[in-house]
Amino acid sequence: MSSIHDHNRRAWDALVRDRQRFTRPARDDDYRNPLPIIDSTGWLGGDIHGKRTLLLGSGGGRQSALYAAAGAIVTVVDISPEMLALDREVAAERGCDVRVIEASIDDLSALPAAGFDIVSQPVSTCYVPDVAEVYRQVARVIVHGGLYISQHKTPTSLQADVKPSPGGYELIEPYYRSGPLPKVSGSSHREAGTLEFLHRWEELIGGLCRSGFVVEDLIEPLHAEKDAAVGTFGHRSRYVAPYVRIKARRTGDEKPAKIVVPGS
Repeated sequence: MSSIHDHNRRAWDALVRDRQRFTRPARDDDYRNPLPIIDSTGWLGGDIHGKRTLLLGSGGGRQSALYAAAGAIVTVVDISPEMLALDREVAAERGCDVRVIEASIDDLSALPAAGFDIVSQPVSTCYVPDVAEVYRQVARVIVHGGLYISQHKTPTSLQADVKPSPGGYELIEPYYRSGPLPKVSGSSHREAGTLEFLHRWEELIGGLCRSGFVVEDLIEPLHAEKDAAVGTFGHRSRYVAPYVRIKARRTGDEKPAKIVVPGS
């Protein structure tokens, strides 16, 4: 495991111990009708019973049990053993059958080729340097015609300042950059202590297409709040969408492409 992977594994273990956001299991009420909770867009087609589903970078005990309660055959991959411990704990409490695997999202060598009908990935690509490698790994483990739903932090959100200026939220990080973003504190859109990487739109969307997927839909989940206090997550989201969610279908072979970065 690289130093980046090891750093983020330890960072997420610490976030679990501190009971930070994204480390809290679902509420009891969510299990009464779990599918709308995990699929507010309707992209999963209304029925996932018997679907072999990979939840990628999705530890924490929330999504795995809900997917299982909705009828899916669930495998969770996450780099944090503490996050996966929550999945085991919740699965035992709920009587769900959930398989967990400790691995980075850019190394799925422990999984079989064409072993999944659905891959669902919440925000996690920002924690690895190369999003294209994640896509290549997903392309190998998903069946042709399989559904890949992924959510990412938008490049602009990772560029924009945590604190507002008189004109809004200024771009303080370059779009064309290498290496992890600077450390952050007091942010509602980044996780303190982790190493995060900005992935450009051509990497997020173009890289997905070049890996053998066709994009079927794309949304920017709405987090803007009209009357939110200045400096809050809801206020910042009025100026910049924090996330993008992509629905893609595995249809073809990987297409090699030469990416030319201006000024290189």
